[in-house]
Amino acid sequence: MYTGRDALHAHLIDHDSPVDLQGQVLYHCGPVILKSGDGWTMKAAGPTTAAGKNRIRRTSLKNSAIRAVVGKGGMGAKTSAALKQYGAVYLNAIGGAAQFYARCVENVEGVYFPEFGVPEAMWKLRIKDFPAIVTMDAHGNSLHADVEKASSDILETLSDGSL
Repeated sequence: MYTGRDALHAHLIDHDSPVDLQGQVLYHCGPVILKSGDGWTMKAAGPTTAAGKNRIRRTSLKNSAIRAVVGKGGMGAKTSAALKQYGAVYLNAIGGAAQFYARCVENVEGVYFPEFGVPEAMWKLRIKDFPAIVTMDAHGNSLHADVEKASSDILETLSDGSL
């Protein structure tokens, strides 16, 4: 799994990735990682909100053939269409569980773009038992859109006084 936040996504619009992301997982995460001897120790690895990266996500799906994106919260209809077009999924991770997710990191295997700073750099992680829910699939289905529609229907009913 590779991490990536705003600086990385913006960079990848106009530049090639330093690693082949084909078939990989990109995690919207600003980790807390400490240098430990010759390696790194993961202290926190919670998801960040993915919704602001819709335009960037479509570009990276097209350019890199990422198979899964992990984040917090949903993404829009255009990203859903891109997931369908490129055969990828969106996985929703639990916000507020940064220390829990850090325990799922077996090893920090590398860092790219350290000049972006620890939370914005691209980290290569070896993970195990990382819980997440597919909320946007490769067929165009979106749990986020379904919940938004159901909520809107209920609000409409409440606002017209029929309840």
